[in-house]
Amino acid sequence: MSIAPVMMPEAEFRAAGTDLSERRRSGVSKGPLIDITRSGESGISWDANGAASIGALTTIAVVAADARLAAGYPGLAASAQGLATPQVRHLATIGGNLAQRSRCWYFRNPHIDCLKKGGDACPARTGNHLYGVAFDLGGCVAPHPSTLAAALLAYDARVMTNQRDALTITALLGDGSDGRRDHALAPGEMIIRIVLPPPLPGERAAYKRAIGRAHAEWPLVELCARAVIADGTFQLVRLAAGGIAPVPLRLAACEAALQGRAVDAAVIADAARQAVSGATPLPMTAYKLDLLEGLVRDLLEQLAV
Repeated sequence: MSIAPVMMPEAEFRAAGTDLSERRRSGVSKGPLIDITRSGESGISWDANGAASIGALTTIAVVAADARLAAGYPGLAASAQGLATPQVRHLATIGGNLAQRSRCWYFRNPHIDCLKKGGDACPARTGNHLYGVAFDLGGCVAPHPSTLAAALLAYDARVMTNQRDALTITALLGDGSDGRRDHALAPGEMIIRIVLPPPLPGERAAYKRAIGRAHAEWPLVELCARAVIADGTFQLVRLAAGGIAPVPLRLAACEAALQGRAVDAAVIADAARQAVSGATPLPMTAYKLDLLEGLVRDLLEQLAV
């Protein structure tokens, strides 16, 4: 008689544990833990070109409060300032924010199977998906929960792990088509450091989120915008949105509508309408398109002043 081997859950890394602790309390996450609080990197350093490098164990509060980071990367600093609550920001880390798991209530329920827990389907697709995606990329319809991922996407940041160097945010999180994963980290792979390119001369940036009063910790839609404006025209525009897809999205059509164009109200209004290009909202998420268009318009008008 043969006995089938018992499959043990993979060990999970724990730093502050702001997300992990909740998942373990609910029974969604089980198994061994690896404490990395003394083995990872923290703090912000700068190279000779003025580019920042942020250790994965650096808290969100440190990112939000660093004056030099706010001067060079104002969109990232503002994103950190708006994230969660002061209590969470003083514990949660930038690496943990990038690697956190889905906030979907079906995933968080230990009694319901879903793609991310080895199931065959996404129950939110035919169930309650009020806070789901407006750009349906396939598989899971829960938006990615990381605010800082959207900001770092706007800044073309690279992520270093203990196994790989210079991952883009897209390489780290995927393209959204694989509903079984929240990120592309392999078992035993952890984020070590986030590296940003040097700030561009004259660039400006801002961040804004649309929230519901009862669910203020996670935005319905959020946007980080960067721009270089010279001679009355948009010389460079980067727009990265969260809350609308299984991964943060660059609004490519909107960026293209602004590149090299005059900074005026009509151009901004037209570009904002392009923000929803390619959207495939679910029956309950079409409202997010109005929020996205409004955020794009608001931030571009703010940056144009």
